[in-house]
Amino acid sequence: MFGTRSYSILAAMGLAAGTVFTCASAASAEQPAIALPASSPFPESLTATSDSTLYAGSLTNGGVVRAKPGSTEAEVWIKPGAFGTRSTFGVLADEANGLLWVCSNDASRLGAKGPSDVEGAFVKGFDFKTGEGRISVPLPAGPAICNDMVLGPDGSLYASNTAQPQILRLKPGGSEMEVWAQDERLKGGLDGLAFGADGALYANTFMSGELFRFEVKSGSVGKIGKIETPRPLKFPDGLKADGSGFLMVEGGGPLSRVTIADGKATLTTIKDFAGPTGLARVGDVIWVAEGQIVNLVDPSLKGQMPKSFQLRAVKADR
Repeated sequence: MFGTRSYSILAAMGLAAGTVFTCASAASAEQPAIALPASSPFPESLTATSDSTLYAGSLTNGGVVRAKPGSTEAEVWIKPGAFGTRSTFGVLADEANGLLWVCSNDASRLGAKGPSDVEGAFVKGFDFKTGEGRISVPLPAGPAICNDMVLGPDGSLYASNTAQPQILRLKPGGSEMEVWAQDERLKGGLDGLAFGADGALYANTFMSGELFRFEVKSGSVGKIGKIETPRPLKFPDGLKADGSGFLMVEGGGPLSRVTIADGKATLTTIKDFAGPTGLARVGDVIWVAEGQIVNLVDPSLKGQMPKSFQLRAVKADR
């Protein structure tokens, strides 16, 4: 999602994106959908377990909702404010450890007070069976916004710090997040993270619309390179590995398949959605969270709540 800098710039960008969001809503209207509770608006991320259960947070209200297979409405699973959470951003299923990882943030500087007064940014681990909080680890000294997460090959948890040009790491069994990578080129609002088939870590930046590759050498970061894209990215957000490439949503509308070769990316649009923020593939179906975050940052839309928030599905192209 968005960072703590350049809000006026982001808002101005949002003005142009508004028409894209409107058109995307109509385009996706006929697809299968799961409605989110009115108490859980603005989902910032989406994840799924192997039994096809979907999980999403709420940037403004906090908590986590769950949608079981075949359901048309999601239910509140983790109550807002539970286990010291506040605004919930990234969510990530870690079935090997029986955990749902959640990024919890004090997003009051973004105009989202959240359900509690807990300060700072955290990664929180919730037990899949009981829904109880098991792990709580703060991000290093602020400013910090825990945005997206991914599990590495060794089981380490990586998280993007949107408020600083940092990717953080929590090693298996660890109790402290460490700065794994930091580079001034990443100031554009680090967001989506995914490991590629080549073993490298890939990340996008929400505000500047860029894509980066992080070489991994024995668990440490190596060369950091910017990936050339065929067009400017429109608020890139959720990023997931898929086969030899990736799936990515952009807040401006597109869900795209991304293939990368020789430092260049190819983008193939699968479908447009209404302000997508996260995605999860379940079998041959891709679920997309329509977060519609532009309504929070566009001054012309201040006070105008979207009528509803949906998780929508589209058939995977392969």
